Amino acid sequence: MTEISTQDHDTQARIRDYVQKDDVVLFMKGTPVFPQCGFSSVVSQVLSHLNVAYESYNVLEDAELRQGIKEFSDWPTIPQLYVKGEFVGGCDIVREMFESGELQQLMTDKGVAAA
Repeated sequence: MTEISTQDHDTQARIRDYVQKDDVVLFMKGTPVFPQCGFSSVVSQVLSHLNVAYESYNVLEDAELRQGIKEFSDWPTIPQLYVKGEFVGGCDIVREMFESGELQQLMTDKGVAAA
């Protein structure tokens, strides 16, 4: 049995707080103003296009967060989008959902209004 360190537990609790505190949360490389990877840039642009308010966390500034979010979601890549505490997906999923209208419908269904 693998023992979970206190540090890992604290990181998971911090992530849980992040995704529950705000309606839309994006874990990304860089910031919305200065994304540091193309995939993070795409998701940030989609959210800006939808005009929804969101909180972002730069995983490049925090190694524990960068690894912890992958474990939290059981998803190996960054960016990661959460809506109302629910993991939506990474860049490809978010882009496909946006293009099909599913992302806009999800925002509506979850009560996330355009800003």
